[in-house]
Amino acid sequence: MQRLLLETLLAWKHQSERKPLLIDGARQTGKTYLLKQLFGSTFKNVLRVDFLESPDIAEAFAGSLTPKDIISNLELLTGQVFNPETDLLILDEIGECQRAVTALKYFAERAPQMYVVASGSNIGLLDSFPVGKVEQHNLRPLTFREFLTAANEPALLKAFENQVNSAAAHSKLFDKLTDYYFTGGMPEAVSTWFSLAEHNIIERVAAVTKIQSDLVAGYLRDFGKYSGKVDAGLIESVFSNVPAQLFAVMDDSVKRFKFKAVHERKARYSELESAITWLEKCRLVLKNHPITGTPRSPLAAYKKDNAVKLFLFDVGLLNHMLGLGYKEIKQQGYEYKGFVAENFVQQEFVAQGLDPTFSWTDARAEIEFIISDDAGRVIPIEVKSGKRTRAKSLSSYINKCAPHKTIKLTGTQGSSILEQEHIVLPLYYSEYVISQHLKPQP
Repeated sequence: MQRLLLETLLAWKHQSERKPLLIDGARQTGKTYLLKQLFGSTFKNVLRVDFLESPDIAEAFAGSLTPKDIISNLELLTGQVFNPETDLLILDEIGECQRAVTALKYFAERAPQMYVVASGSNIGLLDSFPVGKVEQHNLRPLTFREFLTAANEPALLKAFENQVNSAAAHSKLFDKLTDYYFTGGMPEAVSTWFSLAEHNIIERVAAVTKIQSDLVAGYLRDFGKYSGKVDAGLIESVFSNVPAQLFAVMDDSVKRFKFKAVHERKARYSELESAITWLEKCRLVLKNHPITGTPRSPLAAYKKDNAVKLFLFDVGLLNHMLGLGYKEIKQQGYEYKGFVAENFVQQEFVAQGLDPTFSWTDARAEIEFIISDDAGRVIPIEVKSGKRTRAKSLSSYINKCAPHKTIKLTGTQGSSILEQEHIVLPLYYSEYVISQHLKPQP
């Protein structure tokens, strides 16, 4: 299973000098597989230690933090010889050992020629961090492009990469998109879905559902283990409530997060802020900030922290937590629920580096996403999950804000490539909004 982040890691490898890599991400997004199996296969030898699996390995960092002493200690504790010039050192779940996190600073300063990578699912919760001494990346669930790659259908992937606008391509790609809505992008769920391709659909669905159930249960257990000073019950309440918040609005845009009835005797943002921040740091929720009035660049300057929409980090787990089954997802077809489409678009945008995202609201009108291009011009993006693409909110935005360009992401085939002002794209091409429409037109 290929991951797009691998290209970034390979570029890092070929630098003459480098800071240690730090790969952040929620549990089970495939960090270890990426580093050990995919990236590690490009090295002569890999020395991997896991601080969660083997807590005793922390002894290697108990004394001196010079790279030479650490490598010597690791060799003694693992019985494995390490060549700093050719081998890869992986420090997995580094958040379990604060001394190892501190050691990254010394690897950066005293051994920039070494290949050192670290990963963890609770990096955002660390008390201290070697700022400026690491190259940090976030591994999220598989994007729709990565899902298509895992499907091993070269012709379909080629059509996606070429943004083919035909009835045949649309039928195939939209069918795969609704499969993705069910499986989501968690690597184990995706791998299982495609490995059981020859089995009947009941067995495939049951296998993926079991994996999703185990994943959610694992996250709930982690709340108590890693919550620290934050109320674990409050974290669980907010996390479990995100799908219900999204599901509450089925026809219109997802409204901002409602704080009433999320947790007993807590109804204001200030009372839930610690839990929301904790979930965001652990990469389990994604933020979207509604902006009122005429939006201007930079959008972040106009956001209000207490006015926020929360999305789940994986659309498959979203549907699982709501109890929506594969048959229901597939049968809805072009009338698919809008909140799922919005969560999907949010994931695709964030995977492209747009985090947090922003939306626009004015009286009864709401635009799901707004982005600003390199020239500072704001572009509204309307999300319509079905065939009906009339957008009253978009008309309202055009009248009030006069944008130079509008984009609609829909369940339809899309507009002609010649259309440059009011662009319609099928939902499965969401990633191209960022790569192709944020640059100023010549």
